[in-house]
Amino acid sequence: MAQPQNIVVIGAGICGVSAAIWLRRAGHTVTLVDKDAPGAGASFGNAGLIAQWAIVPVNTPDLPKTALKYLINPRSPLFIQWGALPGMVPWLLKYLSNATDRGTRHMVDALAPILMDGIDQHHALTKGTSAAKWIASSSYSYVYENRAAFEKDKLSWDFKREAGLEPELIEGPSAREAEPILSPNLSCMAVLKGHGHILNPGAYIEDLAQVFAEEGGTYRKAEVRDFTLNEGKIAAVETDQGPMPCDHAVLAAGIWSKPLMRKLGLKVPLQAERGHHLHFKNPSQMPRNPMMLTRGKFAVNPMSSGLRCAGTVELGGIRKGLSQGPLNLIRRESRRAFPDLEFDDVEEWVGFRPSTPDSLPLIGEIGQTGVHAAFGHQHIGLTAGPKTGRIVADLISGKRPNIPLEPYAPLRFQR
Repeated sequence: MAQPQNIVVIGAGICGVSAAIWLRRAGHTVTLVDKDAPGAGASFGNAGLIAQWAIVPVNTPDLPKTALKYLINPRSPLFIQWGALPGMVPWLLKYLSNATDRGTRHMVDALAPILMDGIDQHHALTKGTSAAKWIASSSYSYVYENRAAFEKDKLSWDFKREAGLEPELIEGPSAREAEPILSPNLSCMAVLKGHGHILNPGAYIEDLAQVFAEEGGTYRKAEVRDFTLNEGKIAAVETDQGPMPCDHAVLAAGIWSKPLMRKLGLKVPLQAERGHHLHFKNPSQMPRNPMMLTRGKFAVNPMSSGLRCAGTVELGGIRKGLSQGPLNLIRRESRRAFPDLEFDDVEEWVGFRPSTPDSLPLIGEIGQTGVHAAFGHQHIGLTAGPKTGRIVADLISGKRPNIPLEPYAPLRFQR
């Protein structure tokens, strides 16, 4: 490998912790820094799915028509903070410009390499460690009202089939036999076998951070404010606790990577997709496997601490807290799907997915600065985090990853 380096990793979510572990295993001196505890952001409250099947982006060719239909329906799974809309217009226009046949094909082809070995990547990251216990094997089901509703998803399933993701259809009373928690009104399940999920995302990231420390890494709680460059190369990460000298830095701070990119003189079109969850404590029933309730467009995951229903899309800012619209939709659709479900309490949560106009993350060195991007994963951060961290660690260690990196180029929006 290349000469051991002194590296600062910014952001202790799944991408940052994964990068820190792989860099430490490569023999580097690594400091992981975050303004909060490990896994406190989107890595805490996500749906907990290892979503190898999530290769089809939201911005497909049918999006403009679907979005218009959703926006005029107050009970739809798409929400917008209208006060923030003027500032979102440039991002939205770029986002919609990718909703073409060619754009969708490009995104699918680029998402597959960082998603479809997600379970193997999580196992490689955690093998022999205390974090391995949080990874569970499972199937994943798309739950529809009937066969007609399934067939309306033809475009998405065509892409999945091309990638080798062929569903098993379970229909009629057999759907409830497979998942007794379901309402009899939901009579079609498209089941993908051989997948996995995380039993407690927050605890998983905490354990990964502990693994990093046990393997010789250093964690520091501090707020990153700027970078010091020497002749265009990173020399130090500036924090509220003072400078952290380094040879390389990894920027894996999710939505908060955007203002730090500005410190490098770069404007990145990163928009917050606000995701909500309801986490039902001590539920009377649990599904046997994770599933998506397709009418509500959110995932359902049986976890060690309860039943989590998470998802929806709300475009807006990062300053406001919970929005009742998405929470009410999750509450309404989960009640409809699971009519006999009872629980002791429910946790409400909101987090911010860092989303790019082409639905692809930024991975790799930012020019020749020695700062490496590892953010912008939208809905797929948990799944792609371990592989993203490994790619960045390989690049810093002088190894060339075995997938094309051009689709994730950090400077692609500067052209």
